[in-house]
Formats: sequence, structure tokens, C-alpha cells
Amino acid sequence: MSDSAPLPPVRLRSEAELAHAALSTPLLTRAARLARWAGPDTRVDAGGELVEEQLPAAAEALGLTGEDAVGHAGEAWRVAVDAGLVEIADEEAGTVAAGEELALLTGGSPHDVLAVWQAALETVIADASVPDLDGIVDALDEGGEVDFSSLGWDPEAEADFLDGVLGNLYLLTVSEGGPGEAPVPLPALAASMIVPSDMGEPTNDVLEQVSDAMMRLDDQFRLLEPVGLVEYQPVDEALMADAEEEPAAGPVDEADVSRYGMVRLTPLGAYGLRARLLEAGFEAPAVGELADKGADALLDGTAAFPQGAAQAETEQWLARRESLAAARELLAAARGADAGAPLRRLRCQQALSLLGAEAEPALREVLDDPELGGLARVWLAERGAAGVPAPSQDMIFWLTIDTVAAQLAAEGNSEELQALVEGLAQQHSGFFAEAWRVGHPDTADVLEAMGRLHPDKKVAKEARKAAFKARSQHGG
Repeated sequence: MSDSAPLPPVRLRSEAELAHAALSTPLLTRAARLARWAGPDTRVDAGGELVEEQLPAAAEALGLTGEDAVGHAGEAWRVAVDAGLVEIADEEAGTVAAGEELALLTGGSPHDVLAVWQAALETVIADASVPDLDGIVDALDEGGEVDFSSLGWDPEAEADFLDGVLGNLYLLTVSEGGPGEAPVPLPALAASMIVPSDMGEPTNDVLEQVSDAMMRLDDQFRLLEPVGLVEYQPVDEALMADAEEEPAAGPVDEADVSRYGMVRLTPLGAYGLRARLLEAGFEAPAVGELADKGADALLDGTAAFPQGAAQAETEQWLARRESLAAARELLAAARGADAGAPLRRLRCQQALSLLGAEAEPALREVLDDPELGGLARVWLAERGAAGVPAPSQDMIFWLTIDTVAAQLAAEGNSEELQALVEGLAQQHSGFFAEAWRVGHPDTADVLEAMGRLHPDKKVAKEARKAAFKARSQHGG
């Protein structure tokens, strides 16, 4: 996942709803209970961990039983300390006191609660990056430092791997056309980190790496579920017992693939991972961020959004404004001859399509505008408005070039754009003979693209010739 291109926008739940979900997570609930359970007799070691003899009492306070009870209690205590629910009062004596953040869980704002939960999440992700190192004591060197190389473990690489997996899960979840809120098969998530994108059939060596990665991720997602990051269906233990069974590379029955593990990013998890991505320098927009900004920010900001997200953002923006004023602001922001202007006008046209008849005066005001007059006529004609003057031939050609330029910027060489190009050439037999004269900054680029996209060689040649004329005319 590259940090240079913006990620698709995520649709987040309200902070109040997310805070309620955070308070309901098993791990934060346990951490808060331990913070309230801790008293004058509670003791911690130099690292802030509960002393070993007090772990059973902590597990009992949490109502935990079984062989994992002490481990779960220790994990909850670490979260309580790292999230500020408990503070070390005296390091030498090993005493503790309630932390300032504890009161925020009951008396703070939703944002305060989410900040505490985010700190808990960071602790769990850090813990999940550490494998079960039974031999860690044997790996201590003479100076008391751990020789990680003797354990076959690279802490930085392990952390990067988990970050990459979580980043891919986020990307899959927020991408339009992705699984959305549906679970992702664990083999697919592991393969996204191991299998090269240009590899056809994975080799046995690659499949083995995917299988190993799945086993690591199975342990990690079991740890990440109690903090509310994911919902996880673990790998079927019967598969682990069968060393000969490999994850299926080809199409398999849905019931079968679920045996290899299924993971779903929760709405709370989407909030948490987005915060981590922003902190790491990624551009990770959220739908609704532009609602209180100007029309220029809306049109530029949604330029790279998928269609569904762009409409959702625009609907929130329009909901805060009176229709006529909104239409005027959108039209003013759509003007320009810069590289992003055609796509701004397309987003403007899509935004205007959500407005009713009350916006009509704003569209009539720009009928004579060379950049906006064409889209204004389209809007008025679609609503059956009376007294709309017919567009000139120059305006029709300009609007056509502008529309194709916008589609190129939005979708590249898509099938939809190819269909549009074919339709234009069919409807206007002399299109290329006139189009090269259009005084639009993108005329030559659009004609070149039409030549590249049209399947008919004769028509494609006409488009390329027209593009050459357009460049010659503008000295390009």
C-alpha cells in the first residue's frame, strides 16, 4: 500500500456510537475493572506489570477462569497502564493509583473515550507483533539484552508485516466494490502480503509462505478481536492438525474457505486504523469532512473519490446549505482552465443533479458562460424548463471535450469511456473535422485518447490526425 496516493474515503459511524462500541469491548472493559480494583496493596514490578502473585487475584476480580485466565488478566493490566487508567505512584515501592484517563470513561466526551481506546489498541497491536517466545530467556546475552537473531525474529519486520496486513484490510474494507462489511478470507489477506501482483499461479514455495503467514495472523487476530478491532472466525483447528492440507489456491466452496479463517474490520476498527494511517502520513479521508468547507474544497476533494463516496459527501455538503446559494457557489467553483477543472465541472454537474427547481435561477445566470453554459442547459433541459436557448455548435463541441477530459481524469481508459467515445463518433460523422478547432486546454489530449480508445482503425486514425492539428494550432 503506497502512502503517496490518497486512500478511498471511509464512512465512519458517529463518535457517540463508536465510543459506545469502545466501552463495550471486552479488553477495555477488563482494563477499567482492574483499574478500579487496584488499591493500596496492589504491587507492580519495574516494568509496570502486576507482580506474579497478584495475577490470580486480578483474574478472579475479572471473573476469569481456566488456563488462560492469568494471561488475560496480565494483558488487561498492561492496557490499563498504557491507556492511562492506572498510574505508577511510586516506582521503588511498586505502588499504583487511579490514572487521570479512568474518569474519562464515564465522564468524558465520546472523543475522550475514543482516545483512551486508541491507546489500548496501540498496546494490543504491539503485543500482537510479538510471537510466543518460549526461548526468550535462553536468548539473553551477557549484558541482559535479547539476541533476536537467535530466535529467528526481527521485531521491526514483524511490526511492519502486521501493519501491512491491517493496512490491506482497511483498504479492502473501504474500497468501492470491495467486501465492505463482509468478512475477508484469511488466505486472501495473507496472500496480499506474500504473492507478487504479477504472479500468475503461485509456486509451492509461495504457497508455503502464505500458509505460514496465515498461522501467524491467526494468532494475531485472536489477540486483536477482544479490543474491538476485528470480528474473527479462527482457522479450524482440524486443519492445523492436518499438516498435508494446504490453503486452496483455486475456487472453493464458501463453507470450505471459511475454515481457513475469516476476518472483518469493525466500524470501530475502521476508525482506529484510519487514525493510525493518518499518524503514519497517509492521506485517509472520511466522508463528511468537507461538509463545512467551501464548494472549491468539495469539488477538489471529491475529485478522486469513487462515485458512491462522492455522492455521499456531496449530500452532506448540500444538507447544510440553501439550494440556490449552494448552486451559485458550486458553479463559481467549477470555473477554470487548470488541469483539474474538467473534473471539477463533472463533480459540479453531479452535485447540481441532486438539487431541485429552487436552484434554477443560478443555472439561468450562467447560460452565456462559455465554460458553464453547456452544463446549465443540460440541467435545465432535464427538468423541462421553458425558454432555454439552444446551444451554439461551439458550445456543444466544448462541452463534449470537457466531458471526455473529466471522464479521463476520473476513470482513465475505462470501458464506460470507450463506449462514450464510440457513441460520439457514431452520432457526429464530422466530429473530428471540427473538434480540433475547439479552444479547450485539453482538446489535443482528448482527441489522442479517443484515437487510442476507438476500436475502429479508420476512426482512430481520424482522431489522431485531429489531435495533431490541435497541437499544431496551439503550438504544442
